[in-house]
This record gives sequence, structure tokens and C-alpha cells, in this order.
Amino acid sequence: MSEQKNVLGGILKPCCLEPKTGFYRDGFCRTDNHDHGLHVVCAIMTKEFLEYTASRGNDLSTPNLLFDFPGLKPGDKWCLCALRWLEAYQNGVAPEVVLESTNEKTLQVVKKEYLLEKAHSVEV
Repeated sequence: MSEQKNVLGGILKPCCLEPKTGFYRDGFCRTDNHDHGLHVVCAIMTKEFLEYTASRGNDLSTPNLLFDFPGLKPGDKWCLCALRWLEAYQNGVAPEVVLESTNEKTLQVVKKEYLLEKAHSVEV
């Protein structure tokens, strides 16, 4: 898979290696035409978001070994579907995003200003 860019225009950085995230479970929010859900937003899970997405029929808290899915808890990073993140944003429950690890393909669905508003700030 060719090198992909993040929403800031730089090289896409890993989102999370434990648990391994991404459509390809390689730790990156990489995508291609096999990824119909566009799993490209590197987000930091919150209790509110996990409850919200479960209420919409997508339980991200419960493990599913069939799909190599560990189940998530608040604080975990995960590559979310861009449309689900946008829906959560519109409903006031979008989790923060790690811009360096969020794929530029996100910008096909989500306005950059929304991502900047919810950007996770790294303390130095």
C-alpha cells in the first residue's frame, strides 16, 4: 500500500498499536477501495461516544473475536468511520482526533475546521 498522508498534509502516523486499529489492523488509519466504511479518523474514545455509537447499533465496547476486535474503553485510540465521527460531531459527542494519524481521505467527508475544533492537544 502506498504511503498515505494525514489531514495536515504530512506522512500518516500510527494511530494505535495496542489494540491494533485500522481497516487492516496495522495500527494506521489507512484506506483503499476495499474499505467501504472509510475507517480514517484516529479518535480517542470517550464514554459518551461509546454509548452514543452503541445506541446507533455499533457497539464498540464489546469484543468480537471473529473480526479480531478487542472491544474499546475510554482512552483507547481507534480508526473510526468518517461518517460515524461526523454524525457524532453533529450530535455533540464526537471524540477528540489525533490529526497526525487521521487520514487525509477524511476531508472528503468531514470539514477540516471540525477536525481542528476536536483536535487532541499533546502537552509537551
